[in-house]
Amino acid sequence: MPVKYVDLARQYEGILPEVVKAVEQVLKSGNFILGPQVKKLEEDFARYCNAKYAVGVANGTDALILAMKALGIGAGDEVIVPPNSFLASASSVVLVGAKPVFVDVCEDFNINPTLIEKAITKKTKAIMPVHLTGRPCDMDSIMDIAKKHGIQVIEDCAQAVGAEYRKRKVGSFGIAGCFSFHPLKNLAAAGDGGIITTSDEKVYKRLLTARNHGLKSRDECEFWSINSRLDEIQAAILNVKMKHIDRWNDMRRKNAEYYINCLSGLVEVPREKPFERSVYHTFIVKTDRRGEMKAFLEDKGIETKIHYPIPIHLQQAAKSLGYNEESFPETARQRDTMLSLPIYSEMSRDMQDEVIAGIKEFKSNKK
Repeated sequence: MPVKYVDLARQYEGILPEVVKAVEQVLKSGNFILGPQVKKLEEDFARYCNAKYAVGVANGTDALILAMKALGIGAGDEVIVPPNSFLASASSVVLVGAKPVFVDVCEDFNINPTLIEKAITKKTKAIMPVHLTGRPCDMDSIMDIAKKHGIQVIEDCAQAVGAEYRKRKVGSFGIAGCFSFHPLKNLAAAGDGGIITTSDEKVYKRLLTARNHGLKSRDECEFWSINSRLDEIQAAILNVKMKHIDRWNDMRRKNAEYYINCLSGLVEVPREKPFERSVYHTFIVKTDRRGEMKAFLEDKGIETKIHYPIPIHLQQAAKSLGYNEESFPETARQRDTMLSLPIYSEMSRDMQDEVIAGIKEFKSNKK
């Protein structure tokens, strides 16, 4: 049985009539930009994340950029980020004129709090923990460090809608939480989209203006800014999907649990702490024979991915920052051993069994 890494169309099978109806209502209303669907999504999403406010934007990268701009972060400033995330975590820092300062990660792929203080300087304005793979960072330690040094925390929650740390949703810890609605995310639009959560009224009001060219009214511009508005049609689709997100995340968690039970001892599998609730945007195993295993599974029609094969600090774009192969030992180890297996809410047990059987066969043949 071929097993795709992801099947984006499959999620719509059970909700398509409702989605079509929602899109049709938008088309008939004539409200296409910053209308009632966006407003509803913002209110519901803020409530979902236990934040006071949410601001819909065009994509997750813009969410990070606008959050930093709302805090006045720019030229001459530094923002601490992990080196193993998607490029946007660091590129957004560069795009506001600041400098990304990388800090290595723990075995769970998230930033290592014990290394953060060494990276803080007088120029440090924020820490950007990335809840990678849908697993929450150690937010108690990070918030304590930020408070001690008087710096802000901007959460990169792009992969972690619904994830919880000590029964508290990600996106509610820092001054801002930045989410992506890219089609590959747990809560996915039918295109690009993003949202920023905050409980700071000043930041909220700044973001409302900043996402719309800095316009105070139709004719008055308070400050230069970009156009980053969440489309009304995408918001309508997301409003339908918001009703299902917890169920879909629970299904991902059950699939992850099955993988863990069946693959333990064959490969290194993720292990949650009792106070964490991961939503498994990705399910990453580690093996010293990653390349061989990936090729073996692909020969059997089982699609896998690597998130991410080139860490940010080793990208050509980051060359001027002065890092090298030895800069971050844990990131280097993970780069060479990690493999993302297919996992999504609609994935059947038969499909998982196919993946598991492939890994077992590989391990048996390679003894």
